[in-house]
Amino acid sequence: MTDVSVREPDGVSSDPGRITAFRRGDLVFPVLDTGPLDGTPVLLLHGWPQDSRSWAEVAELLNEAGYRTFAPDLRGASATASPRSRWAYRLEELAGDVLAMVEQIGRPVHVVGHDWGAAAGWAAATAGHSGMLSLAALSVPHPGAFARAMVTTRQSMASWYMYVFQLPVLPELMVRTGLFRRMLKQTGQSPAVALRDSDRLRDRVIARGGLNWYRGMPISSPRMLRARVAVPVLQLWSDGDTAVLEHGPRLTGRYVDGPFRFEVVPGVSHWLPDEAPAPVAALLIEHFAASGAAGD
Repeated sequence: MTDVSVREPDGVSSDPGRITAFRRGDLVFPVLDTGPLDGTPVLLLHGWPQDSRSWAEVAELLNEAGYRTFAPDLRGASATASPRSRWAYRLEELAGDVLAMVEQIGRPVHVVGHDWGAAAGWAAATAGHSGMLSLAALSVPHPGAFARAMVTTRQSMASWYMYVFQLPVLPELMVRTGLFRRMLKQTGQSPAVALRDSDRLRDRVIARGGLNWYRGMPISSPRMLRARVAVPVLQLWSDGDTAVLEHGPRLTGRYVDGPFRFEVVPGVSHWLPDEAPAPVAALLIEHFAASGAAGD
């Protein structure tokens, strides 16, 4: 049975109805719980090299629409949830984390993920958990669609960094330099966001944890490539994304048995939650309503 008890934090929230952290086994995931306590829950899963702060503007807009949002720091992004081994970062482990969070929230939840958060959301959705109302995947498609794109399109060239990140030691050193900050800006991040996200990686534990997401990918269960998703799915992709090309997201509908919607956000790079919070929030709200549970 999944362990989803809440950590007793050092500073207890002044609002007793708020969740301050999720727990799965020995791992503790700090979470930003905002919006009306009785609002329909939305779980926001960040990507790499980011943390829960990347959802701040989207969460605020969802809160205003009546949704309660939970934005955790995921495995590898927090000192309290960063196991050392790459085996701890397989997709099935990321899925277990998400499902533990869904259970802890205690009510049916819309799951939204960006980048690696989307990959974790896809992995969780393939489990068919009754607590998931829907899935919204930003940028990253279903694992099977991504794998197909890797062998049939230029996606394998666009994903060159994934191969580099398999190396020992060198990637940890690289992401802790000013060069990496400049690379983030070249992908479309603003200077302020690139500074925010690159500064986190000065912590060796956080640097290793995020890189292990990539190192765990080749040793994840191949079942994930074939698994189908029954919940309603919204796939968002931005036409300025240089890391994830269009073919994979467009193929994703082949792996979804429930309602599926594909939308392109124009003029935006890979960093959808930071760059386009208003259109992203508007599309999410439409998706939630169509999936059968709107905000109160």
